[in-house]
Amino acid sequence: MKLSIIALITSLGCASAFQPATFVRPKTTALSMGFDLSGNSWKPDSEKMGSTDTGDYFPEGYNKDEEVAFSSGMMGSQAMLNSEHDGPQLPGLENVGADAIMMGGIEQSSEIPAGMEFIPSSVPDGEYLINVAASSSGSEMAVSVKSPCMTFEDFFAAFSTDSHPSFSVTPQAGRMDRRSGEPTEFKVKCEPNGASGDLTGRLVINLPEDNSKLTYTFVAKSF
Repeated sequence: MKLSIIALITSLGCASAFQPATFVRPKTTALSMGFDLSGNSWKPDSEKMGSTDTGDYFPEGYNKDEEVAFSSGMMGSQAMLNSEHDGPQLPGLENVGADAIMMGGIEQSSEIPAGMEFIPSSVPDGEYLINVAASSSGSEMAVSVKSPCMTFEDFFAAFSTDSHPSFSVTPQAGRMDRRSGEPTEFKVKCEPNGASGDLTGRLVINLPEDNSKLTYTFVAKSF
């Protein structure tokens, strides 16, 4: 009897092993978008239909001919790289500086200071030859002098006291450009006033701020 019961239970267990498995689908609840469970129908303005952009409009009294063009100053500092240097000015600054009064600034000497000496160097920085007739009104020569200084320098030019009195130079005072800048042009004139032979003059250019000087020797062959 016991064996029959055990055999029955075993057969039922083996049969259940070959039955397909049954899956139970969980219940789900679908919520509709836009449905407020609280019953409140209020919505923010951002969710309402319609545009929130502000329309374009011109202010009262607007005149496009009197306004600064939208392209003014568009190039910025790069405008200096092309030939368009005369663009529109800022309103109210068109004539700035036209009636300005200069106050202070750098003063340039126009006369040789009293007591300044013009002593030539033992070795000149250059030598020049001038041919001139003794009975003529004189001969003039232009000489370009490059500054030896790194900055702008005031200069004073004159012939040494042992030079022949027939020599003169202009300008006698001014400001030289930097070494990399433009040379300064001097005009040396020889007026023999009847004197003949070799007339010698030594031009000295003093650069007091640089504590230096330049010396040029001129020989005029007067005939």
